[in-house]
Amino acid sequence: MAERKSASSTQWLSGFHAVEAALQHDPERVLSVIFEQGRQDKRVQQLRVLAESRGVSIEEAPEKVFADRVRADRELARHQGVLARYQPKPAGNEHDLFALLDNLDEPAFLLILDGVTDPHNLGACLRSAEAAGVHAVISPKDRAVGLTPTARKAASGAAERLPFIQVTNLARTLADLKSRQIWIVGAAGGGMVSLYESDFAAESVALVMGSEGEGLRRLTQEGCDQLIFIPMRPPVESLNVSVAAAVCLFEFRRVRDQVINQARALSQ
Repeated sequence: MAERKSASSTQWLSGFHAVEAALQHDPERVLSVIFEQGRQDKRVQQLRVLAESRGVSIEEAPEKVFADRVRADRELARHQGVLARYQPKPAGNEHDLFALLDNLDEPAFLLILDGVTDPHNLGACLRSAEAAGVHAVISPKDRAVGLTPTARKAASGAAERLPFIQVTNLARTLADLKSRQIWIVGAAGGGMVSLYESDFAAESVALVMGSEGEGLRRLTQEGCDQLIFIPMRPPVESLNVSVAAAVCLFEFRRVRDQVINQARALSQ
């Protein structure tokens, strides 16, 4: 069993999805699972069996304990009668990112978030990124949200499975990715090319999404090879960042799969 981190790094996870994902993919870092007394429904029983199979301590507590914990941490408001004490792995760094890229056997597919601050948006982006086959999600360390309990819950398990990289200098990271022949495509309202006409979706590519309020920063835009926009019917002018990311990622995935299928057909 892996060495546990210090107690100062402990988070509380809440809800079935977040706790189940931690038990499935990171059980050595789950210190205990706490169930609300009296809960005997099927979902609870399944989670108990999973925790026992992973060798994780199980506790029961009255509803008052859950209410007190929620008052202390508003991120746990929808706990569904289950909490877990969890010591998460630290986010990856630039070294981890480039090690991951060195070991890929297919064109890189990355999502970069330029200053997303809402944990719900981060979690939703992680979930969509995993579903679209992204290899890693990258975010700056400063002025951006990390993997909080709310982000983990919104990610529905993707936070435990998909590499999340926090970098010190995003502009430098973009330049490093370019040096590896990875195209940098930014989504911006002022983009000149439609998402559906982007040249690079089938290549090694990093999609860059901006923050909730300001979008892509000027320096980030300057580091992009191409700026794209999502065609929308008026009067709508913009989408939530997690929705926009999902739209772009799945269009990129469609194009990539199309190219792969065409190559397979030609080889037969």
